[in-house]
Amino acid sequence: MSDLRPADFATADYRSVLRRLTTLDEEAANLRAEAVRWHDGRIQAADEAVRKADEALKAARLDAAEAQRTLESVDARAAGLWAEYVHKVGPVAERYGRGKPPAAIPRQRSEKDATDYLDEVATKVKYIAPARPLNVATKALFALFGLVSGIVGAIVFRVLRQNAEGAQTGTWRDALPVVALVVLLACPILAVVGAKRVADRRGVGLDVSTVVTVLLTGLATAGLILAAAGLG
Repeated sequence: MSDLRPADFATADYRSVLRRLTTLDEEAANLRAEAVRWHDGRIQAADEAVRKADEALKAARLDAAEAQRTLESVDARAAGLWAEYVHKVGPVAERYGRGKPPAAIPRQRSEKDATDYLDEVATKVKYIAPARPLNVATKALFALFGLVSGIVGAIVFRVLRQNAEGAQTGTWRDALPVVALVVLLACPILAVVGAKRVADRRGVGLDVSTVVTVLLTGLATAGLILAAAGLG
């Protein structure tokens, strides 16, 4: 009698109807329990999805913060390397712009990151090419620096001494002989400075013997000129 239908209730006996109602009640209870389990399972799955989404969001925020710190670190190091490069090469760096060049994507992709490329740049910036040896023409040029400095120093010395001879005691002209001597000694030193700049541009080394040559040439030239003029 378990297959009793509602249309059969009019002809069925009381026990059959009661038994069928009991069966329907159990089936309804089973369906309600299954619905509750399904609902609880959906809630649990939704909670798990929300938990995973929160964890993914937290991880994404941490990654974004780490990426921002890396970006700031890379920018700071790149700016430092650019400043070091500008200090090393001088105005030549302006062909790339007055400020740090913008970042660019490498043409050849590789496993390298920004730090690896910055390390390569740092190595190139710190590299100092070996100085070329001095040739005869360069040595002659440095000697010419000393010669010119001696001539200029002697001329200025003589002009200042002549102005001091006609000056009265107690005026500022009394210091002209000292100024003349300072100028005479300073001209060969300035010649060494000029020779150093020329040597740097040509990529040659300016050794101690060359510096002494420039100084002695300048002083000797000035001394000869002043001796010839009777002012030694």
